[in-house]
Amino acid sequence: MDTDVQLTERDPSPAPDQGPEQGSRFARFTARSAGLRHRPVTLLALCLAFVLLLSAFVAQPFLIPSSSMENTLQIGDRVLVNKLAYRFGTEPARGDVVVFDGTGSFVHREQGENPVTGLLRATGAALGLARPAETDYVKRVIGIGGDHVTCCDERGRIEVNGEAVREGYLHPGDAPSSVTFDIVVPEGKLWVMGDHRARSSDSRDHLGDPGGGTVPVDKVIGRADLITWPVSRWRTLSAPITAAAGSRG
Repeated sequence: MDTDVQLTERDPSPAPDQGPEQGSRFARFTARSAGLRHRPVTLLALCLAFVLLLSAFVAQPFLIPSSSMENTLQIGDRVLVNKLAYRFGTEPARGDVVVFDGTGSFVHREQGENPVTGLLRATGAALGLARPAETDYVKRVIGIGGDHVTCCDERGRIEVNGEAVREGYLHPGDAPSSVTFDIVVPEGKLWVMGDHRARSSDSRDHLGDPGGGTVPVDKVIGRADLITWPVSRWRTLSAPITAAAGSRG
């Protein structure tokens, strides 16, 4: 009997069932692996949302679609549009290069576009990867509210408030304007022109439209401050309009 007792005492107890713990460990591992797989997608979505918010309210890259601002801006350039430039009481100044919505001033018809295509285009435009909306323009401010802008004087120059202006930014070989005009810019409006006057459709082309070719200040999207791409053309955009030397002579 002693032998039986000893054998009974040495007999190990059955190993506990490890199934549930192993299952829980496997589930945690699977969840962790899934999280790691989806993390890059989540980070990409967050980054995209941040960039779109920044583009909507602070600064937006803008793809130059035409030659109307050459040689200052060339087709394919990306410029950084400062959307805060006129947000806190400051208004556009003569010489500023601005991006604006031409609806109601340069465009007087509805622009039909497929909603899905429009969304994709708007997203691409917000990132500077696609052409902007057909109603968005980039031009230089020549006259602000209250200015008397005329063209041309006896030397073929534009005058603002009776003073001929120096326009060193004009495309080589271009005259200040081949169209004569004489306008007092209404308050809250802008008279805008492209730097490549021979290829620019600007305020001159809309003299007979409602508003007389002027653009409402509240339609200005922002000021183009910097060429960001290509790198070889990286520079700021600043060319205030000043009176030409000996303008009255």
